[in-house]
Amino acid sequence: MYIKILPDGTESPHDPDKEWSEKLAKILPPVPLRPLQPAYHFNRYAGIGLWQGALAGCVSLLLNVIGSVLWPAISRTPQHPLRLIQVFLTFPLGESALRLDSGVLLALGCLMYLATGMLYGLLFVVTLSYFLPNAGLWGRLVACSVLAVAVWVLNFYGLLSWLQPSLLGGRWIIDLVPWWVAALTHLAFGWTIALIYPLASYTASDLPDTVND
Repeated sequence: MYIKILPDGTESPHDPDKEWSEKLAKILPPVPLRPLQPAYHFNRYAGIGLWQGALAGCVSLLLNVIGSVLWPAISRTPQHPLRLIQVFLTFPLGESALRLDSGVLLALGCLMYLATGMLYGLLFVVTLSYFLPNAGLWGRLVACSVLAVAVWVLNFYGLLSWLQPSLLGGRWIIDLVPWWVAALTHLAFGWTIALIYPLASYTASDLPDTVND
């Protein structure tokens, strides 16, 4: 703090940090962030995130199935409707998963895909409910888009790009899933969470605290 000389010649205490904070407060709109507090019910929103993630996983998988059915008409190249699941199963099964046409393994692959979606749903819903509980639809869409792209980049290029080759000798997920398909799949998941997230607030408000604490 130092002394500021006013235009009339009088002296006034002046705090640059306080003045800068006041200017920022006038320029920036208030962000509805929830402060860190022990009253946040993690178990409640985590449970809601699991079922919302399963639903969002169904949506993203359905869009991929529709795209695979339409792809031969566009590219003149045949493609299995569950191509995404075939490639998804190359992580535990290796290249042999690409030859799966039907059966129990493909069904299990769908369940594994939805289970993965449940875990991501937990992440998305907990993030929204804790940091942006009052965000509107556009705010949720932006936040979920950022999360979806971050999950895609970290999983594909930060983890699978080296983990799958080191364990199974190939990187089929990176090579066989076009980047734009992977990005749109993750964005479809995130946008679904953003759209159905208000159900989390209604559901959470109806649950007694004694059940979730």
